Amino acid sequence: MSTAVKLSDSTPVVFDLANASLRELNVALQGLDGLGQSAWSILNPRGAHALAVGITAAVSLSIEGHVGYYCAGMNDGASITITGNAGPGVAENMMSGLVHVLGDASQAAGATAHGGLLIIEGNASGRCGISMKGIDIVVKGSVGHMSAFMAQSGNFVILGDAGEALGDCLYEARIFVRGEVASLGADCEEKAMTEEDRIILRNLLKKSGAKAEPAEFKRYGSARRLYHFHVDNAGAY
Repeated sequence: MSTAVKLSDSTPVVFDLANASLRELNVALQGLDGLGQSAWSILNPRGAHALAVGITAAVSLSIEGHVGYYCAGMNDGASITITGNAGPGVAENMMSGLVHVLGDASQAAGATAHGGLLIIEGNASGRCGISMKGIDIVVKGSVGHMSAFMAQSGNFVILGDAGEALGDCLYEARIFVRGEVASLGADCEEKAMTEEDRIILRNLLKKSGAKAEPAEFKRYGSARRLYHFHVDNAGAY
C-alpha cells in the first residue's frame, strides 16, 4: 500500500502514519523544495514525537490528531495546523510560518523561536515562550508558571490568566495579558500601553481570530534592572 497518496492536483497529499514510519514522513517533508504538492494531510499521528520537524518549504499541513514532543520544531515557512493537543516544545525554535494548535499545549510551547506565529486555542502549560527570540505567540486560554522566562524579543498575547513568575528575567519581548497574573518574575513590570503596543496587539488579535479588544489587556515588559550584573541585585538573579 502506498503511504503517501496524492488524490489530485487540487487535494492534499494524504499520509497515514498507521501505515508508514515517522521517519519516512519527515524525510519527505524536509525534502520539499516548494515546487511540489503544497498541501498535506497527516492521519493517525497517535502522539508521535518530533512530527513535521525541520520543514523549510511554504507548504500547508493538517495533522489530524494529538501530537507528542517537539511537533513542528524548527519550522521555517510552513503553515501547520494540529487538530488536537500538543506535547512539550511545540514549534520549538521556529523560524517563520504558522503553527496553530486547536487544543491545549504542554510545556515550553514556542521555546527559543525566532519568528513566525504560534496560536494555541486552548491552554498552555508552564514555560510557554521561554527564551523567545522574535516569535509571536497567542494563547486564547491561560498559561502556566514561568512563561516568557528570559524572553528576548517578540510578542506574547494571553487572553486568559498567567501563572507564577511571568516574564522572569525578561529582556525586550512584549507581554499582553487580558486575565489575572499570579505573580511577576524578576525584572518584569507592568508598562503603560503605547499606541505602538495597541497596533501590535490589535494585529495579532485579528490574525489569530481572537474575540477581544486591546483595551481589555495589560502590557508587561522589562524593568531593565538586570541587564548588567550589579551586586545590589544579586538576590534577583
